[in-house]
Amino acid sequence: MSQQTSVLYDVPGPRQRRITLISSIVAGVVLLVGAYFLIYRPLDENGQLSMELWGPLIDPSNENFSQVWERIGLGFKNTLLAAALAIVASLAVGTLLAVLRIQLKSLIRRRFTGVATPVAYLLRGLSRVLSAVTRVCVEVFRGLPVVLTIFFVARGFPEFGLYFDNFWYLVIGLTIYNSVVIGEILRSGMEGLPGGQAEAAAAIGLSPAQTTRMILLPQAFRVMLPALISQLVVVLKDTSLGFIISYEETLNIGKQLIGVLSNPIQVYVVIAVLFIVVNYSLSKLAQYVQRRLARGRKTAGTPAQNPPAAALISQAGGGGGGN
Repeated sequence: MSQQTSVLYDVPGPRQRRITLISSIVAGVVLLVGAYFLIYRPLDENGQLSMELWGPLIDPSNENFSQVWERIGLGFKNTLLAAALAIVASLAVGTLLAVLRIQLKSLIRRRFTGVATPVAYLLRGLSRVLSAVTRVCVEVFRGLPVVLTIFFVARGFPEFGLYFDNFWYLVIGLTIYNSVVIGEILRSGMEGLPGGQAEAAAAIGLSPAQTTRMILLPQAFRVMLPALISQLVVVLKDTSLGFIISYEETLNIGKQLIGVLSNPIQVYVVIAVLFIVVNYSLSKLAQYVQRRLARGRKTAGTPAQNPPAAALISQAGGGGGGN
């Protein structure tokens, strides 16, 4: 009989498996007992489990049930709409920012041998200035709390004559902050790829822009997908900061319901469940996309992160002659 082995640890035997099973059962029982004494009993003793408080949220026959869920549905729709637009805008702007920073870095190293010396120095100096400006912008907006970014957008835009709905102030504030973070994720992903790939692309005549667009950026998206999905979950949760500009998202409407029904624990539990379901769905979507990408790489017969120069040349296709 063959026995599975691992280079990291020994496969547990029957005795160890029994110990693990018993330990898991004991830990589960301890957690259940702790939840009963520390959560259920205090809530029950204080009347927090009564239908008077839960009825408007879980009892369809309750007179307030339909109105409560109509308000929660409105808030959840506003949350998802703001999050969806902020996610799309953040991905677009963040990708452009990452590409811009990569291109500026390559221009700084370029010697511009085909132009006059003063022009070459001017172009390199301009590249350094633009690189420094983008670096400062990244550090400033990444260092600011997102709640301040939203507040400054909502209060600053009207000073310049730009008047929008609170919805757009929230989307713009979220986009400014998260596009910078996503841009840094993609930039680090491109810079973390093996240097031989860019060298192979240059050897077949691809320009830096073509190398970034055709080789580095697609791989950065694939490699950094978990970090990107995590940031998208953050965007969804950050929509709750719309309360500072009176945007009627889920949490803000929850506060309004609490003011009428006086059941904060119950309302916040329901809202928490809604956010957990959506964020869990995003996580499962990320896992699905990652599996599909991994399956696509295996089908194509290319390694996951470090394809050889021959594979790069075949991926470049007919675009290799561009410059």
